[in-house]
Amino acid sequence: MPETPEIAQNSYNEDSILTLSALEHIRRRPGMYIGRLGNGAHPDDGIYVLLKEIIDNSIDEFIMGCGRKIEVTVDVDSGRVSVRDYGRGIPLEKLVDCVSLMNTGGKYNSDVFQYSIGMNGVGTKAANALSSYFKARSVRDGKFREAEFARGILTSDNSGTCEERNGTYIEFIPDGEKFPDYKFKMDYVEKRIWMYAYLNVGLSLHLNGERYCSAKGLADLLETETGDERLYDIIYFRSKQLEFALTHNDNYETSYSFVNGQYTSDGGTHLSAFKEGVLKGINEYSGKSFKADAIRDGMIGAIAVKVKEPVFESQTKNKLGNTDVRGPIVSAVSAAVADYLHKHKEIADTVIDKVLRNEQFHKQTQDAKKKFRETAQKTRLRIPKLKDCKYHVGDKWPRKVEPKETMIFLTEGDSAAGSLEKKRDVDNQAIFALRGKPKNAFGETIEMIYKNEELTFLMQALGVEDSTENLRYDKIILATDADVDGLHIRNLLLTFFLSFFSDLVLSGHLYVLETPLFRVKKGKDIIYCYNEAERDKAAGELGKCEITRFKGLGEISPDDFGEFIGENMRLSPVTLDNMHGVHDVLKFYMGDNTPERKEYIMNNLEVVDYE
Repeated sequence: MPETPEIAQNSYNEDSILTLSALEHIRRRPGMYIGRLGNGAHPDDGIYVLLKEIIDNSIDEFIMGCGRKIEVTVDVDSGRVSVRDYGRGIPLEKLVDCVSLMNTGGKYNSDVFQYSIGMNGVGTKAANALSSYFKARSVRDGKFREAEFARGILTSDNSGTCEERNGTYIEFIPDGEKFPDYKFKMDYVEKRIWMYAYLNVGLSLHLNGERYCSAKGLADLLETETGDERLYDIIYFRSKQLEFALTHNDNYETSYSFVNGQYTSDGGTHLSAFKEGVLKGINEYSGKSFKADAIRDGMIGAIAVKVKEPVFESQTKNKLGNTDVRGPIVSAVSAAVADYLHKHKEIADTVIDKVLRNEQFHKQTQDAKKKFRETAQKTRLRIPKLKDCKYHVGDKWPRKVEPKETMIFLTEGDSAAGSLEKKRDVDNQAIFALRGKPKNAFGETIEMIYKNEELTFLMQALGVEDSTENLRYDKIILATDADVDGLHIRNLLLTFFLSFFSDLVLSGHLYVLETPLFRVKKGKDIIYCYNEAERDKAAGELGKCEITRFKGLGEISPDDFGEFIGENMRLSPVTLDNMHGVHDVLKFYMGDNTPERKEYIMNNLEVVDYE
């Protein structure tokens, strides 16, 4: 029974006030320092942030002209990670303080680190505190000092002489208590290493012995990401503090942004200024007044800037907040783009042709929207099949309510929606019930999508009709059955998002809800199992028990559902590094039937006998 207000008030006294050490605060509130925790299934999970924080320090050494080689090893089986650079090495007398004492480091001195990523002396300390084992070794002029820690607590400290090259060596094992069942995915690690290479021309990175380097910086990045899908050669510009590259294709828009060698996945003021500069440059060259969406549709761009005092919106440094960078970036980008187009008329003609086609497309889109709104029921006050939540992205939560990530479940029919509705958190969990299988959106025009009420209502529910920047929820969760029909619906929804709202997928907003296949029960003991191995293990633990096989979400009772849409909810992120090749994959699986697809199905068909 919950406490009455009187009891709660009486229990709040001087003993309730806690003062935590920096180490205790990191371990108790890790999200403030590294964002999400996770188990390594998502590229933004905490174990990758720990690795990034260590590599960032080595990158800072390279930026300052000290050390052109960084060695990284990741042992997937043991979880052990090491990073060795050949920079100046941490001053030996301050080694322990630099890796364990908050607000200690050389980044506060702009003469020592002019364009560093780390500014607050936090990252390495967080990696130390959140690791079951952490070792720091610094070598300077024939002398070394080596310190070992366990969950941030110093366990050994040694020093002496050696013949090693100057530099810093960090080794750590993420703490299994904070990252249960974690495992590094080398694809994610390799992607990060490549980003460092593209941003730091002349730097040689070695991951598990394999070398990564780039000769043309962001131009190399765009060549890799676009393949043969780009409409014209990459426009590339580089100065002391600014580098950018851009091109167009006919399928999707993608942007990459960096600050001081740091990938800012959520963009920020520098990315907004870059896009504004491209628009201004093309308008200046053409003498027209094109709108932003006509320029940006199909644009693949990348920008990297060096900022002496970067202001990030969180410790994870995913979004730049400096407002003073806008003017210089807009001016430099617009001038460089206009100058390039004047000097390369063939490319300029291709750019203008693409922009004009985009304009026509947007006119058709607006006409389709207008027709739909005119034919829709004028008396409709809400979106059918949407059970909305109270708060959305950007809303201000009440002072006494802790803000949460907002999410919308796209469910298969009313029965699953009914179970969800009874157990959802009305503050942050919305539900949109699909009416059977949605339309296959591959190869369709936006006019045809607007003729489909269900997909139109879905766009309206998400708030993305005019721009994906207006998305009302942090997470879009596909909640379909684990049978053939459910998987088909999931694929149809993925096709819709990839065809018309690919940036929602690229920016990590799309997820799949993992629901248990079995319930193993003995008396009051209940274990939910997501595969046969978990089922067999649970049955072995409980002994003689009752095993229920869930065939669909609609068969799961609200009481059961409440167990796995709350704190223990399992979500599989839908992740893509880029859209290169996606159109061909969709065409093969979701396009017209072809002999090639029939042959593929016949060669990969599995026939399972069920007893």
